[in-house]
Amino acid sequence: MQWAIIAIVVVVVVVFVALTIKIVPQQRIGVVERLGKFNRLLTPGLNILIPVIDQVRTYHDLRIQQANVPPQTVITKDNVQVQIDTIIFYQVVGPEEATYGISDYVYGVRNISTATMRQIIGKLELDETLSGREKISTDIRLALDEATEKWGVRIERVEVIDIKPPLDIQEAMDKQMKAERSKRAIVLEAEAAKQDMILRAEGDKQSKILKAEGDKEARIRQAEGLRQAQELEALGQAKAIEAVAEAEKIRIQLLSTAGLDEQVLAYRSFEALSEIAKGPANKVFLPTSAVETLGSIGAIAEVFKASKDGK
Repeated sequence: MQWAIIAIVVVVVVVFVALTIKIVPQQRIGVVERLGKFNRLLTPGLNILIPVIDQVRTYHDLRIQQANVPPQTVITKDNVQVQIDTIIFYQVVGPEEATYGISDYVYGVRNISTATMRQIIGKLELDETLSGREKISTDIRLALDEATEKWGVRIERVEVIDIKPPLDIQEAMDKQMKAERSKRAIVLEAEAAKQDMILRAEGDKQSKILKAEGDKEARIRQAEGLRQAQELEALGQAKAIEAVAEAEKIRIQLLSTAGLDEQVLAYRSFEALSEIAKGPANKVFLPTSAVETLGSIGAIAEVFKASKDGK
């Protein structure tokens, strides 16, 4: 009996402690009600409650959560049915409002997202819907923000995962896309051929210009070289003539210094000629002007006149 009482006491103590001490993990928060009325929030860490009087109504996860919205079939402005998949990222920022503002805020977020999506898509044509995912996501997020603000929930982001048009529309779009790609390929090929011709013509033009400039430069250099050669040759000839004249001048000065005037030189020259004329087989022909010149030398002229008569 005593052991039973002890066991009951232990159980009561354990239950009391369990109801009194609450440990809340990080990024979670609890809503405490005292006698059925909101009392306070349980923050992460150790919390003490009054057993039986205080109760934890619910716990909220403060991390960013995601809610998948089931695929919705909506009609565009041009009466085309499309199926849209979306996903919503949200975060609880007001635990008290999230507890008492709405019974199920996730369900509410999904419903508002669906209704807003139908309104937005109904104002857009199919092409605008397919190309306007970012606009659709932004419009849904703004509509959810206005509705969920009083629920203590903040919508972080709305993503349109997929937009599926009907099968026949998809086939028509595929054909259109193929035709557009073929058209772009043909245009690109024509543009490439045009660029090729332009580049080739430009290259040929540049080649001819460079060749003409090269020929011109070569002729200029050749003429310049010829001119310099002629100048150097003329300069060399002038210097040679000058050197010869200078040498002749020096020779004459030396002869004059040695006393060899013209008459002495003429006399010695005709002496040598007279020796040559003495040979039996030698004949010396003198021009008349030369003989007259020799006449000025007196007896020498007579000698040569005799030689002329007796020849």
